[in-house]
Amino acid sequence: MHSSWLPDSVYGTAALACLSQPCQAQHVPSSRFPFMMAAPDESKQQKIPLYSAKYYQACTIGGILACGPTHTSVTPLDVVKCNMQIDSKRYSSIGIGFKITLAEGGISNLLRGWAPTFIGYSIQGAGKYGLYEYFKHLYAEMAGAKTAANYQTPLFLAASASAEFLADIGLCPMEAVKVKIQTSPGYAKGLTDGLPKFVQENGVAGLWKGLVPLWGRQIPYTMMKFAAFENIVQALYTNVVPKPKSDCSKTEQLGVSFAAGYLAGILCAVISHPADNLVSKLNASKEATIGGVINEMGWWQLATRGLPLRIAMIGTLTATQWAIYDSFKVYVGLPTTGAAPPSENEGEHAKKA
Repeated sequence: MHSSWLPDSVYGTAALACLSQPCQAQHVPSSRFPFMMAAPDESKQQKIPLYSAKYYQACTIGGILACGPTHTSVTPLDVVKCNMQIDSKRYSSIGIGFKITLAEGGISNLLRGWAPTFIGYSIQGAGKYGLYEYFKHLYAEMAGAKTAANYQTPLFLAASASAEFLADIGLCPMEAVKVKIQTSPGYAKGLTDGLPKFVQENGVAGLWKGLVPLWGRQIPYTMMKFAAFENIVQALYTNVVPKPKSDCSKTEQLGVSFAAGYLAGILCAVISHPADNLVSKLNASKEATIGGVINEMGWWQLATRGLPLRIAMIGTLTATQWAIYDSFKVYVGLPTTGAAPPSENEGEHAKKA
């Protein structure tokens, strides 16, 4: 019996049989959904049926591992970035930002907010990656093979937007507490005292005050992250890698994942940065409003203040996340994300379907 939240359309009879009793994974022909790599040479070794409940569970765990630890590891950069966004006159550069932060509280001051960061982005990673895989396959089935093959990028965009919309509802409370701790020295030692204090001052609803601008930051970011990644992977296998993906070793495939992730991360940072400034400002002050922040900063400052640091942070972060996520998928016997473009025969097959 498969999970009730997964619609029957996701599964074929063979996949349902595999969930109820041990069996070999079923090969999903790449000609049906050519952008979903079925790794034909490895299907016999696969122990998790593609697009089954166990498949989505594995992707969810991979998302937690990819996002929680990586976001936590760049907490010092995040502390400086948030303070540059809140008080650009005092924190006028990256170097000065680190100097002031260290002078005011030492190394521990650079780690402020690590706990809500870890919990919040673990929740978000679970939804972002697990639900992306789910919605990508669901929307492909709803569209049909021909439409899915011809409109891959819109499908990637729709799936990633749907996943991030839900993931951010879980992230928002931790993000609110994190920003408050990071931008208000002495506000709280960490999550255990910061969360109750924040709720006391702002109410439970205040934890989701920044949800709309968070959506404004994260949904375009994630749409770019997944759609750009999938397309860059295809471009790398077409124009850079001298052999098909099926002939590449797992190490080579993971190298492609890291490179595509870094390039996608740069694009993500640029497109989502104005909303990132908004989120920081709104969570730093109870009286702040979206209109007030825009009037105070102006559109140019919204788009550029703290951007170089965020590009460095998000580019590395995104690349590392894709490497971890795909490494975990390989570890459990699944193919890496993204695939080479379909061959002529596959394309013709899709057109005739």
